[in-house]
Amino acid sequence: MAERSPRRERQRAEAAGLDTPREARRQLLVRPQVDPDAFGRASEAFARFMGTGRFLVYMTAFVAVWLAWNTFAPVSAQFDPEALNYTLLTLILSLQASYAAPLILLAQNRQDDRDRVLNEQDRARDERGLADTEYLTREVAALRIALREVATRDFVRSELRSVLEELREEDAEREGREHPKRKGGKKRKRPAEGAAGATAEKPTEKPTEEPSGEPTGESAEGAGARATGAGTTGEGAPEEAVDTPSS
Repeated sequence: MAERSPRRERQRAEAAGLDTPREARRQLLVRPQVDPDAFGRASEAFARFMGTGRFLVYMTAFVAVWLAWNTFAPVSAQFDPEALNYTLLTLILSLQASYAAPLILLAQNRQDDRDRVLNEQDRARDERGLADTEYLTREVAALRIALREVATRDFVRSELRSVLEELREEDAEREGREHPKRKGGKKRKRPAEGAAGATAEKPTEKPTEEPSGEPTGESAEGAGARATGAGTTGEGAPEEAVDTPSS
């Protein structure tokens, strides 16, 4: 039997593995279900009220009335006599302190949780802001590098001015070249006109050409002799005309 019990336990362990959930056991005592948020808000309100001057005034007035009543009132009317050293008042104050301490701690824990969440959000916001600033710095650096190759307004103005000056110099050079040409052309036209008039008054004689189409030296000499003979005959003709009337 002692050997069978470990086998059964092993079988049960193998049957009920980690992937199978345990059966819910019934609780003998019912636990009260309390809303943690509502209880936390109440504790924060209580702790906030205890940290005000109003609570101190109310507490001081309550203790003063308690002591005065149980000291100066008749013995039959006293419920916490001085002979018992105000035992009931001591019990009330200790009970208040015992409840106030955990309530204040609960409020502090909630405040710590709230501060932790806020710190995480601030950290995430700061990281995003740092990432944005790094991205912007990279973009600005890239723009600066790109602007080095881009013409700025002053650079364009200087280039336009230099180009305008070059164009003005070229125009001045062209005008200087054109004026002397015009003056020289007018002076040259005058002898050309005189030569044209002379050619109009004295027509040129074309040399006679042989049938072969090429004028020879002999024909040119013959033409010259004929011209001289014609001149001599022209000079003798008027003399004959003058002599005839005398006869």
